[in-house]
Amino acid sequence: MCVNYESVADPKRLAEAFGVDIPVDAKFDVWPGYLSIFIRRPKEADVGDDAVPAREALAGSFGIVPHWTKADTVDAALVAARRTYNARSETVEKLRSFRDSWRLGRHCIVPAEAIFEPDHRSGKSVRTRISRVDGKPMGIAGIWTGWKAPDGHVLRSFSMLTINADDHALMRNFHKPEDEKRMLVILREEDYDAWLKAPPERSMDFMRQYPAELLQASAAPLPPRKKKAPPPQPDLE
Repeated sequence: MCVNYESVADPKRLAEAFGVDIPVDAKFDVWPGYLSIFIRRPKEADVGDDAVPAREALAGSFGIVPHWTKADTVDAALVAARRTYNARSETVEKLRSFRDSWRLGRHCIVPAEAIFEPDHRSGKSVRTRISRVDGKPMGIAGIWTGWKAPDGHVLRSFSMLTINADDHALMRNFHKPEDEKRMLVILREEDYDAWLKAPPERSMDFMRQYPAELLQASAAPLPPRKKKAPPPQPDLE
């Protein structure tokens, strides 16, 4: 299950890979509850207006904040995102936090340069960076929704979809040995628009493993935290 990922910070790379512009307020070292980029099909795209783009990028919380969330402020609502950043494809249509987005076909793509997973094979948890072999950004399948605060502010949010990876040559190496192996649903580029336009009854057609030979992994430990300087000692002389 992906807790941390690197979004696409270069506007040119994002435009070339996905045909969208970077929204304001997006963060690029992303953790649950952070605002980052998700890509959806505009609601106006089906009216036949050639001026409407096929895709749009918005800033949203990594971790779905369901529309029924009871909270007085956006910050309070974002507490929900700490538990809803990944959605299992096997249960997404049943769980209350995700089922409305799945039922309504609110599909999105989450652009990522890389994802990070823990490798425990050495007996210690080694943070590992996983990316595409060809160097292009990944397009991860997700679902999205919106939440309206009491003051009228609308918060958009998204979750990444996951599938079983017990038999995946690369992704079976991550997380603790006793844990079920999971992986994100990484879309092929030719499937981007099909996923965004797919009706709800076709959503499961896209829940497929991305080939292991098209991915690469390397250790990427976090830099050590800087120790705080000790407070100055009073001059007692």
